[in-house]
Amino acid sequence: MSLRPPAEDAQEARSSFFIGARSSDDSEERERHPLILQKANALASGNCLKEAIDLFSVAMRYGSVLPEQLGTLVDCVLRNFKTKAAGPDSPPGRGRHAEESRRGDDAFDCPNCRGFLGEPVTTGCGHSYCKRCLQRGLLAKCKLCGGAVGGEEKVNVVLCGLLEKWFPGELERSKTLCKVDELCRRRRYHEAVSLATDAIQSDPESAAGARLSRAEAYMALKLYRLALEDTEFNCSAEALFRKAMVLHEMGRVDESLQVFLHCLAVDKDFPGAKRRVEKILCDLLSPADENVKVGLRETAQNTSPHLRNKTPVTDAETQPPSPVQRQHLLRAASAHDHLESLEKRWESLERPGLSRTHSLRAHGSSCGEEGLKRVCSAPQLGDQDKGSLLKRKLSVSDSEQYVAASGSNKLKKQGIAKGSKQKAAKAKAPRSVPEDLLDPNDLECSLCMRLFYEPVTTPCGHTFCKKCLERCLDHTPQCPLCKESLKAYLACRNYMVTTVLDMLIKQYLSQAYAERTKTHLEEARELSDLTKNVPIFVCTMAYPTVPCPLHVFEPRYRLMIRRCMDTGTRQFGMCINDPQKGFVDYGCMLTIRSVHFLPDGRSVVDTIGGKRFRVVSRGMKDGYSIANIEYLGDTRVESSDELQRLQELHDAVYEQARVWFQNLKIHFHNQILQHFGPMPEREADIQATPNGPACCWWLLAVLPIDPRYQLCVLSMSSLKDRLVKIQQILTYLQSIPNH
Repeated sequence: MSLRPPAEDAQEARSSFFIGARSSDDSEERERHPLILQKANALASGNCLKEAIDLFSVAMRYGSVLPEQLGTLVDCVLRNFKTKAAGPDSPPGRGRHAEESRRGDDAFDCPNCRGFLGEPVTTGCGHSYCKRCLQRGLLAKCKLCGGAVGGEEKVNVVLCGLLEKWFPGELERSKTLCKVDELCRRRRYHEAVSLATDAIQSDPESAAGARLSRAEAYMALKLYRLALEDTEFNCSAEALFRKAMVLHEMGRVDESLQVFLHCLAVDKDFPGAKRRVEKILCDLLSPADENVKVGLRETAQNTSPHLRNKTPVTDAETQPPSPVQRQHLLRAASAHDHLESLEKRWESLERPGLSRTHSLRAHGSSCGEEGLKRVCSAPQLGDQDKGSLLKRKLSVSDSEQYVAASGSNKLKKQGIAKGSKQKAAKAKAPRSVPEDLLDPNDLECSLCMRLFYEPVTTPCGHTFCKKCLERCLDHTPQCPLCKESLKAYLACRNYMVTTVLDMLIKQYLSQAYAERTKTHLEEARELSDLTKNVPIFVCTMAYPTVPCPLHVFEPRYRLMIRRCMDTGTRQFGMCINDPQKGFVDYGCMLTIRSVHFLPDGRSVVDTIGGKRFRVVSRGMKDGYSIANIEYLGDTRVESSDELQRLQELHDAVYEQARVWFQNLKIHFHNQILQHFGPMPEREADIQATPNGPACCWWLLAVLPIDPRYQLCVLSMSSLKDRLVKIQQILTYLQSIPNH
């Protein structure tokens, strides 16, 4: 499949459609319905908004189109909206996120609504939001890192306790706001209005959330004017969304559509806004009769500079365009260079009084022309008019950056005044923790009874040190405090640090944090020493250069493997069991190549053998064995004659081993290949490494001999003695009939 630029796909889609549209057979069109949709999406992807609208409308004439199938069209509309609303002179990087990144954030503000972080809920990414934002579903992704927001997390117990102790008044107001939302959910709107009004009067400067909750209650009570007034006090995505909902409820669909688009321009991931735009577009594109389809085809034929000379689609295009279609055509053409010629062509034909209109001066326009008229979706307009007016409603070159509900100039002035007030409010000094209320005991882990180090909050709202929580989950997938199941949390293994708590500790308890960090680093340094207190996995025989896959399920070894990964050594010792000592005196170091964690906490660890060692002393740490060790290596042969004889012995043993392996039964042969891989190649320098040739260890691993005998060979420091032992084993196995 070849990849081409969207513009080529768009051009092909336009050409293919108008050639295929010559056919008058409706049954053929219905069969081509999926292809029409595909071409419409190609046009939208190529940013050909006008033609895409035409083609989506045609698709709806010959088959059903669901709102969710208009996602590409919505994206195209939004791109055009942002471009036109911003204007050509707008500096790059302007936007909500760029503005927010420049101002100093209060650690106790919600990253979404910028209100007080009352009843904080910590999401899986480690960032905390106010309970209201999550309960009302006001964000689909984390505003700070883009991580997924589940919405099922509970209030952060530690952080909520701290805020209640430090800022009791603000926390109480946050709880009141949640009560207002709860009253709305229970449809007790009059009580919600009363409670929200009290909250606004008690603290007007921090009442943005209360006003928006009251607007929702007003809308449910059909008090639309009051609802709109409550949405005008800030320009947040939530306020725009609420305003658009009110306008849509009032039947002012075209205004609601543009405000929904403004909401998406502020926050492209605002939940529900895109679905609303898709639904509105679907309704407006659905024609009431055949004349709408003909009108849309006329429009595409006449407005597109690339298609004016194409073969006519139907005989109806010879008819003069209706006044509604002329206005629609002007709006659709406002994004193109041939606007002036179209205005002159129909200026004398336009009839006044077609519908209620008012002019808007286009801001950010490079030509500075008078904005085109914007028709409101009044109740008296029929379905046929709605379909033909869609492209004009989406023309944003003539709209203010902030779309007015009524009276654009008035609202523009209000918006400037409100913006000044908001900047003044945001310029206030950030909150600081009262020193007399700062207690390090409030920030201690309930498991290790020390200051939090890398605090992690579970979905049930409890916080622990990351290492402490991992150790507990090694034993049981439940919260150590409330015993709530954490199986899903364990399966994700996404233990992200709670940023607010981590920041509070570093900022307000810097000395205690420095001491805690020092202790942590000392413990990590101790674990990184690969000669003292080396972790020992008591399980099976391991050999240098030979793979050793492991299935780790015991809690003590889960902890051990994790520590090896965290310290960066990725190594541990492997020994077989000894009834008296716990484990034998000789073993082999294993290096972790990869770890695959299973949902229940178990893991499959791929390791490969490294250095051999001898145990000097034994011990225990957190349930698993440790040892002080010294590494082993082969004694080098210096004499040339002796080295020559050693080389001949090696070659003889290698050839004998190759013959033995080739003569194995196919079943055993395949099993060895599957578990240990092929026999290593002959090495040019048999003394290149302290462990000698790899073929010796591969043979020792695959030969069917007692582990104690294997251990004896592993501990040898003479390559000659090791080759002799292997030769004896091979000779014995080859002497057995039918082996």
